[in-house]
Amino acid sequence: MTGKVVSLSAARKARDRDAKKVRADANAARFGRTRAEKDVEKAQADKAQRHVDDHEIE
Repeated sequence: MTGKVVSLSAARKARDRDAKKVRADANAARFGRTRAEKDVEKAQADKAQRHVDDHEIE
C-alpha cells in the first residue's frame, strides 16, 4: 500500500489552478458574448416573460 509521495503544497496549488480554470470557463461563457448574442438572449427572455404575463390569472 505504498503510494506515490506527493507534495501537499504542489497538490494544493494544482487543485487551486483547476478551480480557477473552472471559474474562468464559467465566466467566459457568461460574459464573453457578442452584443448580438446578448440582444438575442434578452429578446428571448422578454418574449418568454410576456408569454407568462399574458397567461396570468387575475
